[in-house]
Amino acid sequence: MLNAAEVLGEDGPLGPLIPGFRPRLPQQEMATAVEATLAEAGVLVCEAGTGIGKTYAYLAPAIASGKKVLVSTGTKNLQEQLYSRDLPLMRDALGGGCRIALLKGRANYLCSFRLGTATQELALGNKGEGDKLARIENWAALTRRGDIAELSGVSEEDPIWRQVTSTVENCLGGDCPLIDQCHVLQARKEAIEADVVVINHHLFFADLALREEGFGELLPSAEAVIFDEAHVLPDIATQFFGFSLGSGQLTELLHDLADAYAREAGDMPDLPVALGRMKKAVSALRSAGHINRSRLEWEEFVSPPAIAASLQVLGEILEEIVALLKILAERGRELAQCHRRATGLLGNWRLLWEEECAERVRWVELRPRGFSLHQAPLDVADSFSGHIAAQHCAWIFTSATLAVGGHFEHFVSRLGLQDYSEACWGSPFDFANQTLCYLPEDMPAPASPGYPQALVDAAVPVLRASRGRAFFLFTSYRVLDAVAEHLRASLPFPLLVQGSAPRTELLERFREEGNCILLGTSSFWQGVDVRGEALSCVIIDKLPFAVPDDPLLRARLARIQQQGRSPFMEYQLPQAVIALKQGAGRLIRDWEDHGVLMLCDPRLLGKSYGRAFLNSLPPMPRTRDLRVVIDFFATLDGDEAMEQTG
Repeated sequence: MLNAAEVLGEDGPLGPLIPGFRPRLPQQEMATAVEATLAEAGVLVCEAGTGIGKTYAYLAPAIASGKKVLVSTGTKNLQEQLYSRDLPLMRDALGGGCRIALLKGRANYLCSFRLGTATQELALGNKGEGDKLARIENWAALTRRGDIAELSGVSEEDPIWRQVTSTVENCLGGDCPLIDQCHVLQARKEAIEADVVVINHHLFFADLALREEGFGELLPSAEAVIFDEAHVLPDIATQFFGFSLGSGQLTELLHDLADAYAREAGDMPDLPVALGRMKKAVSALRSAGHINRSRLEWEEFVSPPAIAASLQVLGEILEEIVALLKILAERGRELAQCHRRATGLLGNWRLLWEEECAERVRWVELRPRGFSLHQAPLDVADSFSGHIAAQHCAWIFTSATLAVGGHFEHFVSRLGLQDYSEACWGSPFDFANQTLCYLPEDMPAPASPGYPQALVDAAVPVLRASRGRAFFLFTSYRVLDAVAEHLRASLPFPLLVQGSAPRTELLERFREEGNCILLGTSSFWQGVDVRGEALSCVIIDKLPFAVPDDPLLRARLARIQQQGRSPFMEYQLPQAVIALKQGAGRLIRDWEDHGVLMLCDPRLLGKSYGRAFLNSLPPMPRTRDLRVVIDFFATLDGDEAMEQTG
């Protein structure tokens, strides 16, 4: 039987299935490390640079092991790619009968019961979403999996899906009259029976939470868990080890409770009165959304007497509704479920309103039409490492960006990992000949008022030389908007600006038109794969340090400082280095890619910590001379023209 490295070797079974397959020693080394970790039920933390092919490096030993393996990703795109392409290909290469399954969060699956409820409401006169609902009904009669991604005519982001999918809060569970048609249960059943299951990080932690409540079945059956795109795990873990109370949850409860009351009771007038009062309290809290900041510390949010009073009233009304529902719960399934939901929201309100803990932080997120109140742990290391210790299986954490200067201390400390093996493999791409790193001269400090104009002045000649074909990545919308306005008047290339269209649509246009400039913030720094000459330049406006007024960040930094350590060196700098590596990683995605990485922040050379960023990037030649950049593109375009006419 071949070992994992041999499967990926020159004469291995995978090569004939992939056009242009190239054996890669780092890929084989990673496969060997994963193979050993699976056999020993150990813990492996590894960084695999772009081009190594880390997906096949962990899939080959995972399938060959015969173990029950969960593969968890950070993005839907990778989740779909693994299930639809990479796993079937590797299974065919190994010639086995490995059973694979794809499991998403419940919001991705149609709920037959809620579809029937939405259809009833439409019949009663709410015809606003009639056409979309009719399309969903027609599809519902045909679908086997109930995955909303199957229906191309209705966007996955469309609000209509919230009416016909379930949440943990509103699912009737075993009391549902249509449980035999439940797509979520069917998907979970297939996942439990499969050998390799593809999930995502949010679902992993949701299953962890369900397990604590006695319902989770997936994680306990796993013999190995592989986290790809593991660099985002600490932040996702923070979400799931915390809790929130938001206007969306409250509004959905109001809607569902009003419907359930009308269908299953209708004879307790105190309840509709209480619902009306709660609607007013939610509306009063929503009015705080005019504040010109998206995140506020808890004390700042509740300091106005009117806001504090509205929050207190909200709790009192929730208590009243819970008491009324305790009487009504036995009238019907939906009222019983609303009682459980209201009780849970009241519990969250009490924890937020009444409790202050030194190990946790409270904050508020404001949106133009809503709010959410949060509490989360400052540190998830103890919680996460406790779950690792309790689950006797192999754990593999991998990403193209986990290390800072070749070291993993920052990542493993955030998750509390111990007794782990580590490895770091750089990209096999020829960065010395394929790339150029340009650090423009005479850039002002990023905080100076003239910085956006200086960005434009420095970037325009580079963008002319690259003939568009560029990602311009920003750390804030404010600078993005200012630069976009200037570029429209300065360049003839199509300008694609984040927010002007859905992300997928912007990326499709970028690939198809071939000479676009795409301006984006955080969501375009990672998880974006554009291969070929359509992307030949990546410009990054400044070093991606997290916004210092974020309440959770401020609390974490204060805690580190109280412990006599350096918040900047231990937290802010490593986080920013990893973020920059993600942004820079958009440039070279394939063996034939070439391009220029332009880093505009003068602190890279003007501050001692700049070396930490530069040393974490691939080995690119560097220049401060614009002429060298222009010549690079001229040579690149000349070579491409020769190839096309040769």
